[in-house]
Amino acid sequence: MAFLLSILLLLGLCANTISRAQPVSTYTPGDVSYELPTTKYETQDDYKAGPVGLLFQMVHLFLYVVQPHEFPADSIRQILEKKFEPSVDYQKIAYYEIGIIICTVLGLLFVILMPVVGFFFCMCRCCNKCGGKMHQRQKKSGRYQRKCFAVSLLVICFLISIGIFCGFVVNVHVQTWMNKTQQLATSNFKDLRTLLNETPKQINYILAQYNITRDRAFLDLDNIHSLLGGGILEQLKPEVVPVLNDVKAMATAIRETKEALENMENSLQSLSNGSAQLTHDLTSVKDSIENSLSSHDCSSAQAQSTCDRIRASLSQLESNPELSQVPSVDQQLSRVNEILKTNLDELVTQGRKSFEEIPNKIKNQTTDIVAEVKEVLNSIGDNIDNVSQKIPVQSTLSSFTDYLNNTEYYFYYYTSMVEMNDSYCWLGSLIICFLLSLIVMFFYLGLLCGVCGYDRHATPTTRGCVSNMGGIFLMTGVGLSFLLCWILMLFVTFTFVIGANMEKLVCEPYANKKLFQVLDTPYLLHQDWKYYLSGIMFSNSDIELTFEQVYSDCKNDKGLYAALQLHNIFNVSEHLNIQQHTGNIMKEFENLNLHLDNFTLLDDVGKRNLEEFAKCGVDKLNYNMYLAQADKSPVKANLLGFASTLEENANHLSSGSLRQSLKMNAQTIRTIHQEQVLPMEQSLSTLQQSVKILQRTTGGLPDKVAKILYSLDSAQNFVTNNIPSIIVEESKQFVTTIIGYFEHYLQWVEFAISEKMASCKPVATALDSAIKVFLCGYTVDPLNLFWFGIGKATVLLLPALILAVKLAKHYRQMQSEDIYDDRVRF
Repeated sequence: MAFLLSILLLLGLCANTISRAQPVSTYTPGDVSYELPTTKYETQDDYKAGPVGLLFQMVHLFLYVVQPHEFPADSIRQILEKKFEPSVDYQKIAYYEIGIIICTVLGLLFVILMPVVGFFFCMCRCCNKCGGKMHQRQKKSGRYQRKCFAVSLLVICFLISIGIFCGFVVNVHVQTWMNKTQQLATSNFKDLRTLLNETPKQINYILAQYNITRDRAFLDLDNIHSLLGGGILEQLKPEVVPVLNDVKAMATAIRETKEALENMENSLQSLSNGSAQLTHDLTSVKDSIENSLSSHDCSSAQAQSTCDRIRASLSQLESNPELSQVPSVDQQLSRVNEILKTNLDELVTQGRKSFEEIPNKIKNQTTDIVAEVKEVLNSIGDNIDNVSQKIPVQSTLSSFTDYLNNTEYYFYYYTSMVEMNDSYCWLGSLIICFLLSLIVMFFYLGLLCGVCGYDRHATPTTRGCVSNMGGIFLMTGVGLSFLLCWILMLFVTFTFVIGANMEKLVCEPYANKKLFQVLDTPYLLHQDWKYYLSGIMFSNSDIELTFEQVYSDCKNDKGLYAALQLHNIFNVSEHLNIQQHTGNIMKEFENLNLHLDNFTLLDDVGKRNLEEFAKCGVDKLNYNMYLAQADKSPVKANLLGFASTLEENANHLSSGSLRQSLKMNAQTIRTIHQEQVLPMEQSLSTLQQSVKILQRTTGGLPDKVAKILYSLDSAQNFVTNNIPSIIVEESKQFVTTIIGYFEHYLQWVEFAISEKMASCKPVATALDSAIKVFLCGYTVDPLNLFWFGIGKATVLLLPALILAVKLAKHYRQMQSEDIYDDRVRF
């Protein structure tokens, strides 16, 4: 019933109603990814029996020994096709069932013979035969026989106890199966309803992802100036920007050259004027000192030597006449000023601005095309919405809802009925276990009393009551064994035939999918249909849709569309038509005609300006001569030192007009140094700095300008010749990016609808729950373990009762015994 219910569940899902890996688009945007939210289900995929599973495996091993043959798929197909030929096929079935048949025959012989043997055994004992006479012959080996019988019976009773234990384990296991079954069914029904409820949400999610894709594409279209125009800029920058920077640097060099020349000219003019004034003032001071030294104050012998020293040092009061002879740079400065009348910086800025205006030109030229592409993208969204509404998955699931409600109703209805009668089955199995336990208990009591009450010095007629009671317990167990074991064996044989065949014909072939292979046999379930499922679903039985394939796909969490091959009803690929949609977008972009005319890096005026700067002659100045003059001092001696020496010599003179005059001249020299020499030294320093700046900026000036002009021509030629191909390349990349968003999205939509949406895993799980868990795990395995344990215990009762009969003779009190003389010791 469980198997039929599961098959109906699967067929009900298919009543009204392609496995691939996710496709890879030609362009996959790195920051746009899609993933259909996973649906969480309660029912576990695998079933674990727990510790009792080891016992189930032991029974499976026994059944494999009894029935090692392969699943008889051909015979079952012939039976279902009603092509069964008794003369041939009975032999095949008998060969397949030979192990079960032998065990069944042995069980039936046991059932038949045990009552007969028991009857004759009782009649024989009543006639004082078969050990019924209360007389025991005493032998020397009697003690060893008793011990051997006792140990053997104990071992057999222990083995019987293991079988009874298996029965009790099954009883406890089955006692909870109803609650587990209801929980399992509840979780499966809940998962199936989750499948029904989540599918519309998944469709809405798929549609919602289009908005994300469209918005991303719209964002790129709105930023076409930075993406497409920026791409063109990036292609041109390596050629254009360095050249413009070089021209900009040369314009700066021209300004620096002008400033350096101006500073140099000013310094030279200041040195020329200062040198003349310094010469005049030093001459005046020198004449004043000489006049002072001509006075009568120097006539004394003491002052004579001082005046002579002062007179000898006057030759130091001379300026550097070469400073007034340094050539002027006025001519070069005039040329540079003439060059600066053309604003080279402004020309470079215009070229750079023209270069940086490319994105805005792109934006202005693509306004209409962007609007048209947006309309096409919006129409794609409407098309996807229509395709999603036409997918037959929702209609299939809608028709399944009523079937699911009816199945759930009938399941709980029959479950309540089974639950009401479940106690009888539990009570029956408990009684069987207790009957066997009662027999074994008598054997254990017999062994206990016999062993504990046995007196080896007592004769058979003088044995104690405890030992005698042990023998009575053993014979009671023997009587109950004859009375009950055939009934137990009848039950074991019946359950063995059912359980073994269910395991070998249903559970094992379901686990290895051979059962599905039988159901998938062409023309088996319907004589006119090659494939039954495709005949029901598509009215075309030639489509290869099999139970095994549907089950495997659902087990692997595939969507209904792929598992049931719904593309035979509605082909998502054809309706989405990715190539058509991307072709429509491409068609709109074919009207993209970009042009960047009148793009000039530097005009002819700017180039002539650079050429004139190279010819202005600044680089031909004798900078070494200027630097050599700048290193010289305006005067031959240190005026401050000279003034100090003069003042010191004046102090050696006696007070008077000469001394006072010399000190005044010393102060005048200090004033000349402060007011004339120091400014001239500052002018010399400025001259030196200006010359070094000119050396740096104008060194190799013609070569630099020629290189810049050559780079300008090369860059201009590169822009003129290559900008059309660059525009085409970047436009193609931009279009590929936009199309890539939708190609990637549409391929994901196709994959999500065909492979992931409406995952039918709950259906496969429900089928597993019905057959693998409920039928095999909760029913067949416990049933097989029960007959295995009870059957083993029942079979072992046969040697147990023989040993018990033999052992009872050694424990029971006899009515007569053999008499021997005293030479014999017992």
